Amino acid sequence: MSDLRKIVIDGIELEVPGAMTLIQACEEAGIEVPRFCYHERLSIAGNCRMCLVEVVGGPPKPAASCAMQVRDLRPGPEGQPPVVKTNSPMVKKAREGVMEFLLINHPLDCPICDQGGECDLQDQAMAYGVDFSRYREPKRASEDLDLGPLVATTMTRCISCTRCVRFTSEVAGVTVMGQTGRGEDAEITTYLGALIDSNLQGNIIDLCPVGALTNKPYAFTARPWELTKTETIDVMDALGSNIRVDTKGRQVMRILPRNHDGVNEEWISDKTRFVWDGLKRQRLDRPYLRKGARLVPVGWDEALAAAADAMKGKKVAGLIGDLAPVEAAWSLKKLLDGLGGNAECRIDGARLPAGNRSAYVGTARIEDIDNAQMIQLIGTNPAVEAPVLNARIRKAWLNGADIGLVGQAVDLTYEYAHVGTDRAALMGLLDHKFTKVLEVPSLVIVGQGAINEADGEAVLAAAMQLAEATGSKLLVLHTAASRVGAMDAGCTTEGGLAAAIEGVDVVYNLGADEVEIDDTAFVIYQGSHGDRGAHRADLILPAAAWTEEQGLFVNTEGRPQLALRACFPPGEAKENWAILRALSGELGDALPWDSLGELRRALVEEVPHLGAIDQVPENDWQPLKPKKPGKAAFRNALGDFWLTNPIARASQLMAEMSALAKSRAKPDMAAE
Repeated sequence: MSDLRKIVIDGIELEVPGAMTLIQACEEAGIEVPRFCYHERLSIAGNCRMCLVEVVGGPPKPAASCAMQVRDLRPGPEGQPPVVKTNSPMVKKAREGVMEFLLINHPLDCPICDQGGECDLQDQAMAYGVDFSRYREPKRASEDLDLGPLVATTMTRCISCTRCVRFTSEVAGVTVMGQTGRGEDAEITTYLGALIDSNLQGNIIDLCPVGALTNKPYAFTARPWELTKTETIDVMDALGSNIRVDTKGRQVMRILPRNHDGVNEEWISDKTRFVWDGLKRQRLDRPYLRKGARLVPVGWDEALAAAADAMKGKKVAGLIGDLAPVEAAWSLKKLLDGLGGNAECRIDGARLPAGNRSAYVGTARIEDIDNAQMIQLIGTNPAVEAPVLNARIRKAWLNGADIGLVGQAVDLTYEYAHVGTDRAALMGLLDHKFTKVLEVPSLVIVGQGAINEADGEAVLAAAMQLAEATGSKLLVLHTAASRVGAMDAGCTTEGGLAAAIEGVDVVYNLGADEVEIDDTAFVIYQGSHGDRGAHRADLILPAAAWTEEQGLFVNTEGRPQLALRACFPPGEAKENWAILRALSGELGDALPWDSLGELRRALVEEVPHLGAIDQVPENDWQPLKPKKPGKAAFRNALGDFWLTNPIARASQLMAEMSALAKSRAKPDMAAE
């Protein structure tokens, strides 16, 4: 790396880029420097003063290490590298003073604070503070903000680190938070008491180093040391965000983000974070069989026998829902292959070509967005379909990228050139006759709204043509967590959804709740929630939700990731693959595996790249044959961000947020 400078920190000599701040250089040397306002993904504020260090030969006072660059340091009198001390008496005294100031007005209500046990202020007061205070005056108090149903506020605890202000304005792209007043009148507030209109607002809970902003639905339900923590994957969208599920007994108590620079950095969407209350409502916990007009509870033996009787000698189709793990989708395909039936995973009608991974996944990685200088969006609203990915596009825009959009004009939190709303606008882009490829890294992102109409394949072909003509990488932005994995496993039928279910006697519905099935077919529904699919079913087989079984999911860029079990399914519900294995035995043609490990070995043998966990395979470029698309305008795939799947629709909080979003969207009415 150019502009490398030598620096000595606490006796450790190292070479770092001159643009690095001292706090980053200390991290490179493995030395911990306390901080409250500094965060590596936000701009530098330099206002908490906790990260003070001593610069030898510099001013006779400590320096804020987050706001000083290595290149700003002067070498020694004979050209020696500059020396920084992080544990000298001067630094120790300064940190104790800063901590004493921070605790002057802090209420010290740790026993009733939800942040207790995982609070930066607690930890750093213990490590760097003093055991007394010279302050005897009354403490100040602040009024709490109303930020809606997701974030609880106790602003008296606020230490004005401004992390929430910087996150909402820089990452989320909503400028409603700020600080007013000076001195003891200073307080963080929202503009005219407005709510934060963002699908990423829950991240300010993680960023807050004290208990000023906490998780409202989780309030007073558990302490961090009571929780069992499981690292897993999110399925609320196709991004595959890395998350941690915290459980107490058999219940999920909260969901937190995990850092993964290649996927979600360290952010998650509000649906991901708060959907957990949907895991305990409207659950299917025992098998049901329709007798007459009613669904009647039955035992597993009777349910599996009824399913086998219904399927034997009949024309069967399998539908794979948006939350099904790859193992379940592949098991269903193998089961139906033995019966001469078809499996279909493109239940929204998306015209994704089977077998051509460069067309149904693309060639780009999510992290390619960071370096892109030109991003063309086609038929998508990433702010709703994948809010964390949208924040990444916003970051690229802040770094100078140009964004273009063909499709519905929506608020994406950043400026873009709106090329047009229909197919003609897309073909107009192609008519520019690119004489040479763009000389900057560029990206074409195609949404499901562009390809789930009748001419979807023609639109996808045009997008691939555009990517080729401009030298861009292609990313197909999916909305269903299971889609890419199910397509990798070959769960497709020639002619799509309509061809798969045409004239069938039995539909085996693996958690597909967004499909209309006619009244003539016998429907077996295997899923976790009593949603639309269960209402239409003649036989219900209760299955585990994604937090209750191990499963493989492939995200929108084609990266296989493992979801691990955090708790157990309720009642008599079983794991998805196990239900299908038991049913195959009942049909007299048992699938050749008795454990999840054996199933995965067989799966990886057939689809080798699924064994490379957390790696994005390279896809061979196979452009589709150009066709002429229709003339209609593009429609985005998702309308309501909050109610996209059965778990979200079972959540009380998601329903509340959906109603709030609808009321906000209504135009303001003038007073008479």
